[in-house]
Amino acid sequence: MVISALNLGIIIQARMGSARLPGKILKQVHNRTLLGHVLFRLSHLKHDTRVIVATTDSKKDDVVESFCAERKVHCFRGSEDNVLERYFLCAKHYGFTQIVRLTADNPFTDIEALEQLIDFHLKSVADFSHSFRSLPIGVGAEIFSFDALEASYREGKEPHHLEHVDEYLLENPARFKTVELQINGERKRPNIRLTVDTEDDYQRASFIAKHAADELITTEEAISLCSQFA
Repeated sequence: MVISALNLGIIIQARMGSARLPGKILKQVHNRTLLGHVLFRLSHLKHDTRVIVATTDSKKDDVVESFCAERKVHCFRGSEDNVLERYFLCAKHYGFTQIVRLTADNPFTDIEALEQLIDFHLKSVADFSHSFRSLPIGVGAEIFSFDALEASYREGKEPHHLEHVDEYLLENPARFKTVELQINGERKRPNIRLTVDTEDDYQRASFIAKHAADELITTEEAISLCSQFA
């Protein structure tokens, strides 16, 4: 059966102003920048999608727009503090009906699991789908419909709603049809950190990227290399 993704977009939130590790998204992680790793992995996605890097309208993020322009990657700029608004306006601008949310500090997104999540989301006709609780931290993803995103934007008024795109959805499970992709086997390691939020995370990611057998690092190999990092 052919599953229609309608107008499926992947929006990667990215900014240089990280409090704990400033400029991390353009730091080198072995042979690519952190954001470069995310884009490289998405180039192997089989689903027909449009990838957008959503950065801020702050002057310090001009370099992000330049990075995208050099690589012919779409870049959208919006509010630095109201990330929910940035996502909503980006999705509206591109006419997305379904949106995959990724962040530029997660260089090891599991592409196979993302393929499965997209199919699961569409088959379930869900408002919100995710794969967070099974996979290592920073490897999973989430998808929401534009209608769910718009409702969050219109109704989510608390500071944490604006800062975190999915908070309103997570707080209102009775309103939004939410499904979770279950992952079993060796990849089911939610206690493992494969995100980059601190200097230690950055060193770990660099170690994994340097010692991996293949550029398209599998989650299983990333988990294995984590145990060798000290």
